[in-house]
Amino acid sequence: MSTRHLFPSLDGLVPKALRGIVASNPRLNLDEANKVVYDSEAPRSNVSIVSGGGSGHEPAWAGYVGTNLLAAAVMGDVFASPSTKQILAAVESVPSDKGTLLVITNYTGDCLHFGLAAEKTKAKGNPCKMLICGDDVSIGKKGGSLVGRRGLAGQIGVLKVLGAAAAQGATLDELYNFGSALANSIVSISATLDHCHVPGRTEHGALAEGELELGTGPHNEPGYWKLSPAPSAEGLVEKILKYCLDETDPERGYVKFSPRDETVLLVSNFGGMSNLELGGLVDEILQQLLNDWNIEPVRVYSGCLETSLNAPAFSVSVINITAAASNSTYTVDQIKGFFDVRTDTAWEAVAGYQSYPQRRRRAEQVVPPPKEIRRTVDDSTDLKIDPALLESMIKSACNAVSAAEPDLTKWDTVMGDGDCGLTLQTGANALLDALKTKQVAAKGSVVEVLNELEDIVEGKMGGTLGGILGIFFVALRAALQENIGLAKEQGVPALWGKALSTAISHLRQYTPAKVGDRTVMDTLIPFAMAMEQGQSFEQSVAAAVKGSEGTKKLKPKLGRATYVGVGADDKKELPPDPGAWGAMVGLQGLLSAL
Repeated sequence: MSTRHLFPSLDGLVPKALRGIVASNPRLNLDEANKVVYDSEAPRSNVSIVSGGGSGHEPAWAGYVGTNLLAAAVMGDVFASPSTKQILAAVESVPSDKGTLLVITNYTGDCLHFGLAAEKTKAKGNPCKMLICGDDVSIGKKGGSLVGRRGLAGQIGVLKVLGAAAAQGATLDELYNFGSALANSIVSISATLDHCHVPGRTEHGALAEGELELGTGPHNEPGYWKLSPAPSAEGLVEKILKYCLDETDPERGYVKFSPRDETVLLVSNFGGMSNLELGGLVDEILQQLLNDWNIEPVRVYSGCLETSLNAPAFSVSVINITAAASNSTYTVDQIKGFFDVRTDTAWEAVAGYQSYPQRRRRAEQVVPPPKEIRRTVDDSTDLKIDPALLESMIKSACNAVSAAEPDLTKWDTVMGDGDCGLTLQTGANALLDALKTKQVAAKGSVVEVLNELEDIVEGKMGGTLGGILGIFFVALRAALQENIGLAKEQGVPALWGKALSTAISHLRQYTPAKVGDRTVMDTLIPFAMAMEQGQSFEQSVAAAVKGSEGTKKLKPKLGRATYVGVGADDKKELPPDPGAWGAMVGLQGLLSAL
């Protein structure tokens, strides 16, 4: 867990954060003394939906105040319920002729304070009801027999549809009954790689290396299960869905899912997961839902729905809207319509646009790869060598590059973005695979190998280095074919010298990099020049080695390395440029096979 914070103390942080939240919507007002955010234009003709809880779960709940969602939200201190006085201030900030519906998650402090506020509101003659949402399946029916299920991010789905229904004129009783039906149709569970860290606190729990908790709460509560060693992502999702969906589990079979039931999936980032991993998680969940449970959600929402500061954790919620419809006055299509109603709140960050013109199945969205068409090689413009030697040279070069990956990655992490080693290793492994599966060296065709190398670089190797090598290999293959006559007239070394110099010439049209700029060109240019000058392959590789070694004393002039604060001391020796070193290692691998 990260223990570093921009604000090292919680003092004054919650009001400051609320001021930042209301800045994004000029309709919102902030009652700073009571930590209440409310819609200044909330219509009295609609039931006012009010929610809230402890801070640290942003965007819940202040971020959901606005059109077609919450009329007001009241925030406590971090992970602490707001007081009754605060909640009453929230209710009074959005008066309604139809009444107020308080919608909260099932935590003792929230239930007590919101409950007292509801009673005080009713005592004043104003209609008010309180809906408690509990969707967590982890504790089970026996463990939660007295307090009920804990609240997780499934409640955000309840808020969304209730806000939309309220905007369409639903009464207080209709909203309460509808919300109850929906809340009782949700199953959720969370998992965490580690706990969050609260600014200013010295005591905090942390998971050991290789541990993972399942069934954690959003306030740093320990998980119901501690898994060690941590399962794979696939294994974790399998456990999550089993706990949520296995109706035969006497402890956790809260919601029945029948064939053809329509469902909604919510995956909430607790704040510390990357969007990249969250996307992968959503895909894995959807695959297992379809393959193992025959469930294909009609709506999918993922992102920071209800967070837990910076916790590297998430929750998964599945809502059976068919079951909810069967227990309410609203149809499945109406419920989907409520989810689709646009707001001017943080909900839009996860909403997408899932109803226009008609939701397609996932299988229709993912375009299958085109069938691979092998390029034919004209023997008259091809360079042929002994197939066994060609395969040996390729294997030697690829294995050398792959073995260098740890060093290349380490050096590129210091000087750049850390992708160089893996980029080169990806290309090397793909070429090795092509030797086995496509037998690209079986005919001894150099052009066939270069064609395959072009495809690999263009399809699998991104980044600056991938772009440079892509141009280089295309130009090299074209120049080799155009000048194939030199092989008979002046010999194969002359052909390679001409092809390499031509490739470098083409490459210079797209990059200003030259020898001395600390790039891959510090290897490629000396090697090509030596070959063009008629030096032996061994001598040319030696020139490439010298060039790459020289990058240790060069200051970066191009690429991401120019932005980092290393290399300012001209006397300090740096790690070699990883691109230049990787190219050199590959050339040495070719040479060692001769």
